[in-house]
Amino acid sequence: MSEKTRYTDEELQEFKSLILEKLAKAQRDYEMLRADLTNTGGNDTADTSPTFKVLEEGAAVLNKEEAGRLAQRQMKFIQHLQAALVRIENKTYGICRETGKLIPKERLMAVPHATLCIDVKINGKK
Repeated sequence: MSEKTRYTDEELQEFKSLILEKLAKAQRDYEMLRADLTNTGGNDTADTSPTFKVLEEGAAVLNKEEAGRLAQRQMKFIQHLQAALVRIENKTYGICRETGKLIPKERLMAVPHATLCIDVKINGKK
């Protein structure tokens, strides 16, 4: 029996459903982070006493920087999920870009945007 070279259309649809769920959640999380970054109407240092204002401004800047980093990371994750959807449409989803072999289904269920099999990812082996 020959080795399987790609996932079936049914399997691709299963992966697509999983990716669409993760994508919807990731987009909601991203929007929450963006809202945190642009929130100007919430409680801020303007409604506190002057003694604590300097400390709170510093903390607010750190929080915004962290939220910005998280938002960037979330956007990158969204882009990877969207690229996985394109690979599903092209029927190239689940194929290791280094070895050309199928990435195990278990790995794709855990990391649906994976483009490398675990050996290549960890060891750089082909």
